[in-house]
Amino acid sequence: MSSEQSKLNHLEAEEARLAAVRRYDILDTPPDGSFDRITALAASLFDVPISIISLVDTDRVWFKSHHGLKGVKQIGKDPGLCASAIVQDQAWVLENAATDVRSLANPLVAGEFGLRFYAGIPLTTTDGFNLGTLCVIDREPRPVTEDQINQLRHLASVVMDQMELRLAARKAVDELSGALETARMLGQEIDHRVMNSLQLVSSMLQLQARQVEGSHAAEQLHVAALRVASVARVHQHIFKNQSAGSVNAKGYIENLMAELQSTLNALVLVDVQSASLAADLLVPLGLVLNELVVNATKHGSGEIVVRFEEPSPGVHRLTVANAGNRLPSDFSPSKTSGLGMKVIVALARQLGGALEFGAHENGSGAKFSIDFPALKNTVH
Repeated sequence: MSSEQSKLNHLEAEEARLAAVRRYDILDTPPDGSFDRITALAASLFDVPISIISLVDTDRVWFKSHHGLKGVKQIGKDPGLCASAIVQDQAWVLENAATDVRSLANPLVAGEFGLRFYAGIPLTTTDGFNLGTLCVIDREPRPVTEDQINQLRHLASVVMDQMELRLAARKAVDELSGALETARMLGQEIDHRVMNSLQLVSSMLQLQARQVEGSHAAEQLHVAALRVASVARVHQHIFKNQSAGSVNAKGYIENLMAELQSTLNALVLVDVQSASLAADLLVPLGLVLNELVVNATKHGSGEIVVRFEEPSPGVHRLTVANAGNRLPSDFSPSKTSGLGMKVIVALARQLGGALEFGAHENGSGAKFSIDFPALKNTVH
């Protein structure tokens, strides 16, 4: 093999090794207690003042953990003995660096630092790349036994186990994030398609109602169209807000009532406090609002008042009131013949609350209210 080909192969191998270093995303990360305990244990086992977990980068040797050094985070790659240690798979040991031909010219040995003893084990990945070393250092020469080298090798394996676990955890988080993002996008697409389908159904019901205008069937078709349109508005709100957790009750109810007021050609006054509304309450709340306002339009007169407040922490209160005739003294939702009031009672239970009713504060008309928990935890 020519020298040029050998040099090219070396460059390719180094590029692959550096890619492996970056794969673990550990360079320039903060100190870590688990790695610091390993370097402290290594120094104790060899009875040396210094121990380092190093990673060899493009032009530097960076210290993930260093026991016995202060204020040093990295050194240049050229004088680093760790850079020499990673080119082989066995332990790199200098019992007396001052007399070892491999290290005589090394600045750490010949210079002010005065390194005399070095033992390093490569940190090798499962696919065979040497990222750096776990090494122990002394300024005095010393012998080393095979048992000590085996202990250092075991500690280096623990370092790599930690790095592999963290890499696996990061990949799992990335995969989970990707899956959640895919689920979110699918959910938005489903909401969008459901919304379009419901709007189409509502339009068809309205068309059917116009064809039999003036009859009881027309009235029922119109009410059904409003119910379907109410569900469509819920899905439209979810799609626009792209929220899987909660929405602002004020914006949601105000938008809902503005669209319903236009459809019913009625005057609806809205008094809504800002509050966080759990997303799983949107459908039953939107439907019950639709039913209460439609009923108020049919059986009342004048303006309709919609209020939403928090009378106590963790509790929502929805109130719909209208002017006109008061409720009969023997009024009972269970005794009404219409479907609307039965739907309202069922939706109030689905919200985790109960329907209450009585006279409007002004002495005329009717008022309906539902207190329900801020978090939907019970379906009756």
